[in-house]
Amino acid sequence: MSESSAVPSPEPGLLDPARRRNSIRLRTMILLRWFAIAGQVVAILLAQRLYDLQLETGLCFLAIGVSVAGNLVAMLVFPETKRLSEQENFLMVVFDVLQLCFLLFLTGGLHNPFSLLVLAPVTVSAAVLRLRSTILLNVIAFVLVTLLVFWHLPLVTSEGEVLRIPDLFVFGQWIAISIALVFISIYARRLTTEMNAMQDALAATQMALARAQKLNDLGGIVAAAAHELGTPLATIKLTSAELAEELDDRPELREDAELIRQQADRCRDILRRMGQAGTDDLQTRQAPLEEVIRESAEPHMTRGKDIHIEPAGDGALPQPQILRRPEIIHGLRNLVQNAVDFARANVWIEALWSDDFITVRILDDGRGFPPQLIGRIGDPFVRSRRGVSDRRIRPEYEGMGLGLFIAKTLLERTGAELSFANGSEAGMAPTVGHNRRGAVVEVVWPRRRIVSERGRHSGQIDAAG
Repeated sequence: MSESSAVPSPEPGLLDPARRRNSIRLRTMILLRWFAIAGQVVAILLAQRLYDLQLETGLCFLAIGVSVAGNLVAMLVFPETKRLSEQENFLMVVFDVLQLCFLLFLTGGLHNPFSLLVLAPVTVSAAVLRLRSTILLNVIAFVLVTLLVFWHLPLVTSEGEVLRIPDLFVFGQWIAISIALVFISIYARRLTTEMNAMQDALAATQMALARAQKLNDLGGIVAAAAHELGTPLATIKLTSAELAEELDDRPELREDAELIRQQADRCRDILRRMGQAGTDDLQTRQAPLEEVIRESAEPHMTRGKDIHIEPAGDGALPQPQILRRPEIIHGLRNLVQNAVDFARANVWIEALWSDDFITVRILDDGRGFPPQLIGRIGDPFVRSRRGVSDRRIRPEYEGMGLGLFIAKTLLERTGAELSFANGSEAGMAPTVGHNRRGAVVEVVWPRRRIVSERGRHSGQIDAAG
């Protein structure tokens, strides 16, 4: 397991492979089979009428009729919205392979140029079925194609001439189909897996951003609540004060009225503080760079690793006030989480700024990124099996491989550029200490992209002063 794969799953149901495998509609499979049936009928009719080939027409149309009957039964018994399970998908594809190989047996075996069509059901299997089912289907197809080399009915013309291709070409056809069964299966499965991983990762990114946005909008709700509750609290305070004056002769009731007034004052003060915080957050949405970094790292500061935040900007410039955008906070939080997951004891977060750029560099003292994966970091990885030693080092870690992808996607939306390296590599910046030889993630923004207008003006004033 590499550092690039750390992140908890956003939603368990979102990435459920079984749910995706059960998403193939029966109607889609029926439609594909109708196309295959039409092609088979046309091929047989042309072979007879155009080339005068002597075929076992009755058996050929019997095989095609079985497919037609299966389609009709499926259309009548099941609703159009029926979704096929894993087992149902597998059985349908196996039936198609058997039916096609039987037709090839009746029409010359591998001497028939249409023998290549046996690859079509296997490609469908690799795209929608689990690995075990795909391997089993490949084995079935390979055995049937091998049998067709030796056992098949020959293609005979009306003059009695047997149409055969040289044995060398038959052997080449068998080798080509066998290799294609494996290659196309791997290619289709790999492509489908990466597409599904990318879709899941994008969905997880959207969910994470929506969650962060909801949290960010709570400030506006608090400000509105403070404003709306101010009037009824003032009424309660006024009424309780009048009651206290009228109850001078009844001390026990007067104490209750004064208690109501005190609690109303307390509620007013709490709402004033909350309302002020909510209004500030809603209107300005900015904070010093170090505070935004601290807010991002805060959830991971109690996980047993020391997190050191080190602002080290240009001495001639004050620390910038940057926008508190949910994408920035959530993206940096994922990067910090990744570093904490794999650090031995320490994580360093360096903040640097200049006239043109703002840089955040996250380093740890762990083992670093595997060199062979550095070029692929930021892609959504599927969780790999964890070894015993890895479980002992990080027993709580259960990554799904989307953390760095989500962080990279969110931060790039704010204009950042991310780079990944190891501290032990040559050419690292001199700020990297001798103990900081683990993973290094550097996030660089153009200053104008994340510094607020107010921050720019205050920086200009400070510089002028």
